[in-house]
Amino acid sequence: MNYVICPKCGRECEKLLDSVCRDCFFENFKLIELPLVISLRICSRCGAYFHKSRWEDFGNLGEVVEKDVEDALLIHEEAEDIEIYLEPRQLTPYIYIVRVEVDALVRGENIHAEAETEVRVRREACDMCSREAGGYFEAIIQVRATGRLPTEEEKRRSVAIARETMQQMKKKGDRLAFITDTQELKEGADLYMGSMNASKQVCRLITSEMGGSYSESPSLVGMKDGKNVYRITYSMRLPEFRSGDVIRYREKVIEIKNSGKRINGIYLEDGSRFTIPAEELKGAEKVAHINDAVMTVLVSIEEHAILVLDPSTYETVAIKKPVSFSAGAGSEIPVLKTLYGLFAL
Repeated sequence: MNYVICPKCGRECEKLLDSVCRDCFFENFKLIELPLVISLRICSRCGAYFHKSRWEDFGNLGEVVEKDVEDALLIHEEAEDIEIYLEPRQLTPYIYIVRVEVDALVRGENIHAEAETEVRVRREACDMCSREAGGYFEAIIQVRATGRLPTEEEKRRSVAIARETMQQMKKKGDRLAFITDTQELKEGADLYMGSMNASKQVCRLITSEMGGSYSESPSLVGMKDGKNVYRITYSMRLPEFRSGDVIRYREKVIEIKNSGKRINGIYLEDGSRFTIPAEELKGAEKVAHINDAVMTVLVSIEEHAILVLDPSTYETVAIKKPVSFSAGAGSEIPVLKTLYGLFAL
């Protein structure tokens, strides 16, 4: 085997690296560089951390510490087949000591390097939490109902849908997905929303579940970076009629079973089905609610009619026999008395 002489140290070696032996080459070769101290900014409220000039949602604090050390670690550009080992050790809730070991291949030679750094955790409020605490909002959702006041349950459910949607949107990366304020009013509820995009999704989900419609109205609130900044007001209108309402429409009395984009129900006269797009249900009149029904005696059953006792006068009254009627004479059945007649349910 032919040996060469290192011109720097004079030792024999099998090959030269940049005109010197392996030991002389790696004597001043820095495989890794790592700051002695790393400052880590963590939001004390939501747990986001400041990374590459922006706040990000990542994971638990231990994972964030390791990621920040990896980002700060500089490895020589000639290194190949790199393996990194991190050993974090928590001294206090705000200080970590992280030991780093790196194995790599440089010019065909295996090389190992070690370093240690101190990670100092600084807790503060991120930009989004600061905005939320400061009352920031991009949109207002006004929950109202057509021709009536929303019920407490409708207001409660609308707010619940909004909160559930905000949580989902936040997980998907919309850091403005928060509700700054909720105001319950006699005429409905007002929701002050941090995210304009998430607000539109909330309106879609509420109308999908509860029916109704919404419109949007932008208003100019200022300028940022030379561009106009708008705030959107979403005006929601829940359906005029709800499940259980009894209405009169085109001279027919109908029990509403489901109220959404389509209104579904039954004709109380004969029990047949009723369905119509919500926007086409115009001129209808609410005449009762299904809870107004009372029990009365079924006197007898004929081919197309039944005889019952009027719950007010106790007179025998003949009414049309509903579809799929199965009660027996002498039993009690629920009936609903309205200005437009008596109906068996």
